[in-house]
Amino acid sequence: MSSGLGTRAVRGSLWLGAANLVSKSSQMLVTLVLAAVLAEAQLGAIALAVSLVNLGQVVQSIGVYDVISRTGRDPRRMAGTMLTMSAAAGVLLAAALVAAAGPITALLGTPGAAGLVRLAAVGLPFSAVGGVQMGLMHRELDFRRRLLPDGGSAVLGAVVTIALALSGVGPAALVIGLVCTAVAQPLLGALAGGAVRPRWDAAAAAEAVRWIAVVGPAAVVGALLVNLDYLAVGHVLGPAAVGVYSLAYRLAWVPYIMVAVVLGAVAFPLLARLWREGAPLAETVTRFTRAVLVVTGGLYLALAVLSDRIVLLGARWSDSAGPLLLLAGYGMGLCLLQIWYQAVKATGNARRYLALESTHLALLTVGLALFVHKGIDAVAAVQFGAVWLVVPLAWAAMRNHGVAPSSAELAGMVLRVLAAGAVSAVPMLALDHAGVFGAGDSLTGAVAEAVLLVAGYAGATLLLQRGELAALRRGGYR
Repeated sequence: MSSGLGTRAVRGSLWLGAANLVSKSSQMLVTLVLAAVLAEAQLGAIALAVSLVNLGQVVQSIGVYDVISRTGRDPRRMAGTMLTMSAAAGVLLAAALVAAAGPITALLGTPGAAGLVRLAAVGLPFSAVGGVQMGLMHRELDFRRRLLPDGGSAVLGAVVTIALALSGVGPAALVIGLVCTAVAQPLLGALAGGAVRPRWDAAAAAEAVRWIAVVGPAAVVGALLVNLDYLAVGHVLGPAAVGVYSLAYRLAWVPYIMVAVVLGAVAFPLLARLWREGAPLAETVTRFTRAVLVVTGGLYLALAVLSDRIVLLGARWSDSAGPLLLLAGYGMGLCLLQIWYQAVKATGNARRYLALESTHLALLTVGLALFVHKGIDAVAAVQFGAVWLVVPLAWAAMRNHGVAPSSAELAGMVLRVLAAGAVSAVPMLALDHAGVFGAGDSLTGAVAEAVLLVAGYAGATLLLQRGELAALRRGGYR
């Protein structure tokens, strides 16, 4: 890869990281506020409603990013065609969800969430338009423009949600905020210069359908992977259990969204371009793998060590600590898969990607069927086990196409991350056990422990990753 392209990739990562930092920080603030003002069952009803609408968002946007990034056609003509297809799908899905909300939520054991589902469905056509705008920005590695529509809409939605929640509106506060986010995103995208005109090109549509025929099912499978646990817990254990579990899951989801999704969004168009040019991918995949391991390793270490501090949000959330510990390990595996799947898709092996996702879903489904009745700790353990069974399969798939990090390189990365984690975590655990940081609900103690933990991990990483940091300064993801 040229130095210029590597520099664009690094800059793209930074801009997309900034957008994600704004949007996901807003979402995290919303989660904390809702945890403070809502009961477990209310948070569970929200989680189930959002899960159903998230599935709708995935279906309406299947393949948008991939098709626009990979096509050899005029990207704007392809984007306009995808906009027509995706927006139409969004309207149909919104209508279907409004009509079927009652029976679906009754089946999942939360009939009171039907109104929330109907309201949230209103945002689907708007998020479809915003998704196509984002896809074109990704194609061009122009992540700077994403800051306004992505970050700005998230901040607007968060402000609306928090204001309504503090005013006593209840679970509807989050859904109203999500609709505001969905409506604002394409409007702000147009203001940022990312407007896409709807159009229809039969040849572009045919190419999109051929790609979607494989990537589409994989996207739906991927959406089920991150929502099936909510649905299973709600059906078997009830909305209160969903609320407790969803808090742990939302916290464990943050490093994945803020780091792995950012790097994956940069990796796919970059790898697809290198593949079109006939350039080797293995070194670039190795760099992205190392980056996601190092950064998310520190974040998940902090979540795991501080998991018992979740009682800062209230003693009623104490049962979230066990799942959070397990879901931190699950999140690490998911972050690796996020990067590696981009490499598999970039080489044109969408069917292999679908097979890996389907294997993951099968493992998760069997595990949930066997263990969901044992409680939310067992559900988190199933997530952990399923993802780490798929990780070696994904690495083998990349190796077969010559784009995987070597086993020696991968082992070295993992060992250095584990060493940095041990250097920082062991002293903190000992001090915490000695009572230095106070009780679990001590905010001062939690902040002090987190700061020292992160500082220790960062310092150890700077020593252990000197070579990679020097390479990044010389030219990025080359």
